[in-house]
Amino acid sequence: MPSASRQILTDGAHRLGLVLERTALERLLAYHAELRKWNRKINLVAQAPELELLETHFLDSLTLLPLLSPAPTLEPLDLLDIGSGAGFPGLVLKCCLPDRLAVTLAEPRQKRVAFLRQVVRTVGLGSGIEVLARRLEPGESGSWPLITSRAFASITDFLNLCGGLSPPGGRVICMKGPRAEEELALWQRQGQAEFFRLEEVRSLSLPFSGAARHLLVFQRH
Repeated sequence: MPSASRQILTDGAHRLGLVLERTALERLLAYHAELRKWNRKINLVAQAPELELLETHFLDSLTLLPLLSPAPTLEPLDLLDIGSGAGFPGLVLKCCLPDRLAVTLAEPRQKRVAFLRQVVRTVGLGSGIEVLARRLEPGESGSWPLITSRAFASITDFLNLCGGLSPPGGRVICMKGPRAEEELALWQRQGQAEFFRLEEVRSLSLPFSGAARHLLVFQRH
């Protein structure tokens, strides 16, 4: 199975226009093995064939890599992953860019928190990653230059939450499926552009299933 998983990740990344470094691939495989082991006991992700699991979670998370432009300084880019669940996409991105990203995984469910901390230890990510074991609420303040999530139902709710967490010039990336246009139109109709403006939309397909994905990048005023 490890060799099959390796091939799926390598081929899938290639189809997305990405090349995984050997060390990044080894981290992802160790992460995947830990996920499979824990998923037998607690419901981290839906049970699925190997290819579907790797595509739906790992390769889907990798679609954000091209949006992580090189930092102007040597300081890591601070990324907040809200409602991280089993670590998607934040932990996958950290595995690929351990020195480039400082990642905070916000996850309130304690079993998932235990899993995330175990993966961080097992994979050997060391510094530059924190598991924040609580739910973030609207009105909270913070300063993360990059925020993302796969857990929110609507663009409107997500941006409302991010209003106090994103500094001026910060970016928020919404990861959406086929209903992206509908959600974006609703956000625009509601006139909730007080804090953010839409900067970019990247549309793509997952490498094996062809499922539609849309990455909507917003910038904080």
